[in-house]
Amino acid sequence: MRFERLVIEAEDNTFSLEFHPRLTVICGVGHLEREGLTTELIGALSSSRTGVHAEVMADTGNRFAIFRPFGGRHRVVDINTATDVSARFADEYGTIDLLAVAGLDSRTAKRRLKLTASDLTTSTNHEQIVRQLAAVNPAELWGAVEQVIEAEAAVEEAAESAGSAPEDAAVVSRIEKRHDEFEAVQAMAEKFRRASFFGGAFAALAAVPSAILVSRALAMVFVMGAAVITAVSFIQNQRMQKARRAEEDALAEAGAQTYLGFHLQRVNGLLDSEGSRQRLLETSAALTRATETWSKIAGSVPADWALEYKAEIQEATKRRRVIEATSTAITNPSQTDEGTSLADALVARLTSVRDIGPAQESLPLLLDDALNGLDPELKAPLLELLVRASESQQIVFMTEDSDVTEWARLEAMTGAVSILEPSPDEHPSTMEESSLRAG
Repeated sequence: MRFERLVIEAEDNTFSLEFHPRLTVICGVGHLEREGLTTELIGALSSSRTGVHAEVMADTGNRFAIFRPFGGRHRVVDINTATDVSARFADEYGTIDLLAVAGLDSRTAKRRLKLTASDLTTSTNHEQIVRQLAAVNPAELWGAVEQVIEAEAAVEEAAESAGSAPEDAAVVSRIEKRHDEFEAVQAMAEKFRRASFFGGAFAALAAVPSAILVSRALAMVFVMGAAVITAVSFIQNQRMQKARRAEEDALAEAGAQTYLGFHLQRVNGLLDSEGSRQRLLETSAALTRATETWSKIAGSVPADWALEYKAEIQEATKRRRVIEATSTAITNPSQTDEGTSLADALVARLTSVRDIGPAQESLPLLLDDALNGLDPELKAPLLELLVRASESQQIVFMTEDSDVTEWARLEAMTGAVSILEPSPDEHPSTMEESSLRAG
């Protein structure tokens, strides 16, 4: 299956993306934008994203339009014959879900179809990481995984009930945290400002009579006291300005200029009620705590990855016990060249989504800045590998990597790749196709 077009309706705005049948590179998009696009692409194929429409082409060559209007019946139309074929993709309740046909749900699809730089690195160190996790107490390891999975599900449920996406909860949490920090520092700065005003005035007034009636030395004590009070007040003001800038950065991430404007804007309508807002904050905070606990155990290894390879890790735990019982040293025999390892991991991930489900349908691979942080000399052959792989499978590469952007601009001239970039005159979330497929 290949995406041909994605259309997102948000109140009075409509956002549209055209996809190359092989490789589409979406440049200049940050982490939140990449998360949002991934959610919408996968959501367009599942059953939960009202207002998100898509045109796709199946491996058989049939083209389908998926309509999910607000307040209307969701349906699938065969574009070639202009007939409604919703029944082919509906469950017993009439819900349209193309992922279910492939034997996937939204969570599993996101784990299978999305590839990040961390995922790629994790794949190259597969055996080493399995051994690392096998060394952890099983009860502690799987208890932490369960907490993360449950917390993620709670965030998704809270976001869905608010009519938003899960990544918005983290944005709200960051804004509220920065705003609380700013208010605390502002209150402290105000206390010091009042204290410094009265203290400085007293010290200045006391310095003159002290110099005349007692001694200049005593007067200098009052002058130095006034200077110290002024310095402390200045430092508090600097802290307040720093906290203000942190809050402004968090607000800018949500597309708002002020805290009041943020609440009026409601982050794409996700905070329609105080209850929804509080629920999102609570679930986001719980997810943060669960993620921190997991990170202490497994470092940068995703909890989803550990869950996917649970059987393998459990088997390695058994092997480790045997090894420890015989006092045999655990070594890492891997001597694979980094470039070859990365290429193997990339090919393996592409292969894993090439024949999914009972119908053996291929699905697009969504790369979330997957080559970020690699040496430029390693990126070039991996990018060429993607071009070759896209002959038999669609790839969508979302990135803010300038190396990939420059490569895509040149490669688009061959017609094998299209590149989408933010319009310089519009908001960063607005895309325009700057290089079309050729031929």
